[in-house]
Parts: sequence; structure tokens; C-alpha cells
Amino acid sequence: MAFILNIETSSTVCSVSLSKNSELISLKEINDGFTHAENLHVFIEEVLKTANISVKELNAVAISKGPGSYTGLRIGVSAAKGLAFSLNIPLIALDTLQIMTNSALIKDDAAVYCPMIDARRMEIYTAVYDKDLKQLKDTEALIVDENSIQQFSEFEKIYFFGDGMLKCKELLGALKNAAFIEGILPSAKNMCDLSYKKYLEKKFEDVAYFEPFYLKDFLILTKKS
Repeated sequence: MAFILNIETSSTVCSVSLSKNSELISLKEINDGFTHAENLHVFIEEVLKTANISVKELNAVAISKGPGSYTGLRIGVSAAKGLAFSLNIPLIALDTLQIMTNSALIKDDAAVYCPMIDARRMEIYTAVYDKDLKQLKDTEALIVDENSIQQFSEFEKIYFFGDGMLKCKELLGALKNAAFIEGILPSAKNMCDLSYKKYLEKKFEDVAYFEPFYLKDFLILTKKS
């Protein structure tokens, strides 16, 4: 039996779940802008308290590694690494786009899935997965325009979802094979089965050297004098 703490902070959602093996037993999350610094440690305490589990009973901690918000990922990864190190338990890293896809799967064997995370302006973080969560297209930072979306026309049917989809839905609607799923954001509740699978396979990260998957450099813009 394994108790795994799952942390998701890659977007405006601050989300923490506790799973027993692959089963969700406790969840706390809020989508209220980037409030991770204020809420994350409180949420960790609350999910453990709700499940009546001591932090010392945890067998592993799993983190959504990105891509996504630079600040959100940094806060989540720092918390996960701190817990893993202090408790001497494994650190598990999950791809954020795969977590989103795990919540979007429906009974449609012919379809593929394209999660999209808003990366500002007309840029998104995206990839393509099949029904078994096998990645068919590499993760990329894509500038969405009439030409770039043609890469998605090769599939029989493709479901787009995520906050990145919302800002380019009109463009994507020009694809004859496009379908849309509303209301999907990264959530720790969709990490449970994925983190348990990695736990069983002993696919752990090096706590000392692990870094989030930012995908592109964080730029600090300063005003010209």
C-alpha cells in the first residue's frame, strides 16, 4: 500500500491530492489566480488532515513538472523536493500535458488528444497523445496561426482542450477533424493513477538535481530608461 501526495501548480490552479495506491482519497484545490505561495502548504496540511494521514506515513510525493507557469512550477517543485528530502521518500515527476489528457479521455478509439496551455499572446504549450496516453507529437511552444495548426489535420479526429485552446478556438475550428472539450485545467486529482504507476515502476527523480520542465526561458522585461 502506498500513500502518495500529488502536487499540481503549473497553472492558475493550486491543487493538492492524496492517493492510496491509485485511488483519490483527498483533494484540495482553488483556481484564483497565482495564489500558490499562500495556499500550497495549507492545502498539503488539509488533505492529510482530511484523510487522517500523518506526513510521516507518505510513501512518495509526485509533482506536475510542466510545462506551465514559471513561478507556479518553481513553487510546487520546491515544496515537493523539500518534502521528499526531509522525509527521505521518492520524488515522482509527471508531465503536465499528460495529466490534462488523463482527465479528457472519452470512449472514442479513433480520436487523439491535444492539451493546450496558455503561454501568453498567441503562443501555447502543446503535444498530442493517443487514448493510451502515448505521446504522438513532442511537446512544443507553438505560435498558433493558420499555418501552424495544419500539423493537426493529419489525424482522423482530434480533441483540443485547456486554457490555451480557448484563445485559438476560432482558428482551430477551421480544421474539419477538430472537436473541443471545455473546462479542463491541470488538477492533482488526475495524477493519482499516473503517479502510482511510476511508483510501482520505481521511476523516481534525483531530488538534488531535479528541475521543472519550463520548456522556454523565463524572461524578465525591464522598462527602457
